[in-house]
Amino acid sequence: MEVRDVAPSELDQLLALYQHLHDADDPLPDAATVEAVWQELQGNPRYRYFGAYEGDTLVSSCTLTVVPNLTRACQPYGVIENVVTRADRRGRGLGKAVLAEALSVAWVQGCYKVMLMTGRKDAATFRFYEAAGFNRNDKQAFIAKAPRA
Repeated sequence: MEVRDVAPSELDQLLALYQHLHDADDPLPDAATVEAVWQELQGNPRYRYFGAYEGDTLVSSCTLTVVPNLTRACQPYGVIENVVTRADRRGRGLGKAVLAEALSVAWVQGCYKVMLMTGRKDAATFRFYEAAGFNRNDKQAFIAKAPRA
């Protein structure tokens, strides 16, 4: 297993991996729009996509966003999203490996904390994130979603 940044040319692999993230998701817009978003993300050093690879195959990933901040002595904070491992590769430490890489990068960039949220409610998911170094009792998350038209 190798953990590294997802390369700009690996968008198709990342999108295929995201099929393992949600049982159902909104359909993607046209290819040009998806490519434009990917290029924007790749062009901004505050967004990082980490992947675990078996050979040349992307099998696990997460994203880290580093957010500038005016509190905590202007130390930034990190947000991790879209943590996913292929269903047939779970339980092998791949997700923990990409999370460890994201945390390491966040600490090097001076983040004073890193947050993530999950929509999962099962105890196994909570144990996974706690084993990766996250505390689910430290803060409470609230979500507001845009109204559907």
